[in-house]
Amino acid sequence: MPNPKIAQKNPYVIEMEPKKYAWCACGRSQNQPFCDGSHKGTEFSPIIEEITEKKTVAWCGCKQSGNKPYCDGTHSTL
Repeated sequence: MPNPKIAQKNPYVIEMEPKKYAWCACGRSQNQPFCDGSHKGTEFSPIIEEITEKKTVAWCGCKQSGNKPYCDGTHSTL
């Protein structure tokens, strides 16, 4: 499987409302960190994540996290 495009080398820290979100796994979306369908025709698919309460989330921006869709600090080694 090819590597995803690095969207940015730090997380997207966003206060989120409770609902389901589609996190971009390919790095091509123009609506980072969320999917806009740009993965079509690739081997990538978004990760669907349900947020159950209002909270601040650090979404992975480098797309290399071992804890996708959340940031685990991997970007600091890129």
